[in-house]
Amino acid sequence: MSKKKEPFETTRRELLAGAGAAGVIALAPGASQAGAHAGDKKIAAAQRGVYETVPLRQDAISVAAIQSRVRAVDIDNLKKTMRANLDHTLKLIDIAQGSPDAWNRERRWGGKQDLICMHEFPIQGFQPWTRTELNKVAFDLPGPESEEIGARAKEFDCYIAFGCYARDKDWPNHVINMSVIVGPTGEIVSKQWKARNILGLFGAGALIGTTVYNVLDRYVEMYGWDATLPVARTDIGNIAMTAVGIEPMIYQCLALKGTELLIMTVTGGSNAASATEAAKTNRIYTVGVGNSVSPDNIGFPDAAGAKDEGTVVIDPRGNTIGKTGNHHEDVAYARIPIADFRENRRFREVPAALIAPVLQAYQPAFQPNAFLENLPETYQEAGELVRQRMRGG
Repeated sequence: MSKKKEPFETTRRELLAGAGAAGVIALAPGASQAGAHAGDKKIAAAQRGVYETVPLRQDAISVAAIQSRVRAVDIDNLKKTMRANLDHTLKLIDIAQGSPDAWNRERRWGGKQDLICMHEFPIQGFQPWTRTELNKVAFDLPGPESEEIGARAKEFDCYIAFGCYARDKDWPNHVINMSVIVGPTGEIVSKQWKARNILGLFGAGALIGTTVYNVLDRYVEMYGWDATLPVARTDIGNIAMTAVGIEPMIYQCLALKGTELLIMTVTGGSNAASATEAAKTNRIYTVGVGNSVSPDNIGFPDAAGAKDEGTVVIDPRGNTIGKTGNHHEDVAYARIPIADFRENRRFREVPAALIAPVLQAYQPAFQPNAFLENLPETYQEAGELVRQRMRGG
């Protein structure tokens, strides 16, 4: 008979957390952290209101959130359609910086933007592709696409955040729903995996992009517990990105790790309400980047979930400080006093001792590591996998 686990008894997964000092800059899995033993890294959570940072290069930052279309690349004409989407993305970055080609790349309107935020899939778009198709659509990081975006970041001396489907040589046949931040040097400074896929919103199907939760044990063994909910500690602030919708506890944990600006990038619907709630609840700045109306995206109506309250920048009190004008392609601008926020920040107190026993005792119906055992080829296979595991199969 197996021994019953008592409350607070150490498990294998808990042992992986280990001890030691965490890195200052949260780089991506597959970058400097790859191959590091998980026990060498400690979870970099705030300690009595003090959290890890790097010095700021300026007291306030200008943020631009681009509300752009979702247009899926064509598998049968991949090179041309990927190029068209990338060109459109670069054009919008130039417009957000007030420096389009038509103005000889001179800034003739507005001010310099220090951070440009884009939604989940500006370059590849979205379709219910099979795994075989998705592996064709996904690209490497770094790769030509990220390098061209990086060239814009270097030219404009800014950070650019965007989402994509990515490949990784350490994860063959997996396609990772990845959030990427490139910095003023033109290089990637953070790659942040999607933490988990929400369940039950897609009828009989489920998403097939790999998330942290679906490969949790191997992920932690490779990168450490701190990388499961990463925070990029940059010289314009601590930035986290998430493509996970309706997950307030994940947002709260990112805030507890020192996130000062949370970029929420879910496509297919407005992020305004969720971004407002996350900002107010966790006393952080949020950017909710929605997509615009998106004509000619096969299989979906032109609206693509876009709403007039779509893309927003929210302050820690829940006030909207930047907003798109409507549901078309647009840019929301805001100025964030990041140094003042950091100096005067007060964490919302979380009674960890009170709620930790509940979280440790709780057992979800859908357990982690599903994609370590089975990589579904289609959304339908993924849906069946979800149903099996939630039935205890």
